[in-house]
Amino acid sequence: MNKIGVFNETKEDMKSFQKEIPKLFRLVFQKENIKNAECNVIFVDSKMIHDLNRTYRGVDRVTDVISFALEDEASRDIEVRLLGDIYICYEKAVEQAQEYGHSLRREILFLAVHGLYHLLGYDHMNQEEERVMFQKQEEVLEVYGVVR
Repeated sequence: MNKIGVFNETKEDMKSFQKEIPKLFRLVFQKENIKNAECNVIFVDSKMIHDLNRTYRGVDRVTDVISFALEDEASRDIEVRLLGDIYICYEKAVEQAQEYGHSLRREILFLAVHGLYHLLGYDHMNQEEERVMFQKQEEVLEVYGVVR
């Protein structure tokens, strides 16, 4: 059984996302054949994500999403996989939704899935990795009914 926690550290009403993200993540877990995994999504403001980005990544700016993976290759075979935490900046999501011309819902769900694929070991450090990761993300979002 997979366990997905969604927490809100902002002043915004995130109840719809707190219901929707676990459904979306279950779809990813099904697609990737992942059982008995746990992860969290935490909505934060720009100050908090800036602090996290500076402290843990050495990048002194606000970002949209940060994933902190807890597992490594050796721990993938344990009974319950503790994947890690995904921090999403609400203000940055609002800004990017406007910039890209799509809904806030699409942006937040994209960021959540993007963060989850990072927890699952995917990255986009080169063109091939990016192609694979972004294709997986878009496939899941399309099946879930979130299109551009």
